[in-house]
Amino acid sequence: MRILKLLFIIFILIIPAKANTIYNLTQIPDLEIYELNTHNNLIYLYALKPFRLGVEKNISCFNSEKEILEKKFRVIKKNLDRYSKEFLKKIGLKYLVMCEDLSISGINTAGIPNNIMKTLIIDIKFNEKYFERVIHHELFHLINDSNKLLFNQDEWRSYNIKNFKYADCSTCTDKLGLDTYSNTQGFLTEYSKSTPSEDMAEVFSHLMIGKFEFKEDIILNKKIRFIKRNIEKIDNNFQF
Repeated sequence: MRILKLLFIIFILIIPAKANTIYNLTQIPDLEIYELNTHNNLIYLYALKPFRLGVEKNISCFNSEKEILEKKFRVIKKNLDRYSKEFLKKIGLKYLVMCEDLSISGINTAGIPNNIMKTLIIDIKFNEKYFERVIHHELFHLINDSNKLLFNQDEWRSYNIKNFKYADCSTCTDKLGLDTYSNTQGFLTEYSKSTPSEDMAEVFSHLMIGKFEFKEDIILNKKIRFIKRNIEKIDNNFQF
């Protein structure tokens, strides 16, 4: 009986200790480990309860049902297994958080990357049509944020026609469409036209889901070469 009581006390102490450790690492409350033993050392977490983040608590996301988690985890892991542990370490990604209905100040978003906390939050309820592509799109923002000197926005802008201008921010425009253009003219999607970093992320994510070569699109081919060249500078073993 005394041993059972001791084990119960240890169990009670361990649960909050683990929760506190996760919070200290990610600064996201109410998370639990979903998968720990991965070949690239990526730790998958999920929301036990709805949570809010930020100084003004303007970032929110909700917990999911077990069946949805299981389904989307397989899709996310299949895509992120393509990245080596060495590459993820270089770009600052250690934790993948799964939740649903992710938003910033009431605006829905597919993901929120934070290379300082080595964390990527993914909305597992995001539009099924684009879901796999946005995983790589959001991961690119971590690549970009940790390698600003490589992904020079002035050089990127120089590829576009002279009279084209991006918006000041991705939420400062109504260019939100994610369908891939059949007639690209330098851009893969409407969202590509929002900001240079979103344009880069769209090119990278398209490259990760298929071999895109646009023989008649000189601008887009310059952008593709730019992305490939600079990714190889981070890791010359990287495979698209």
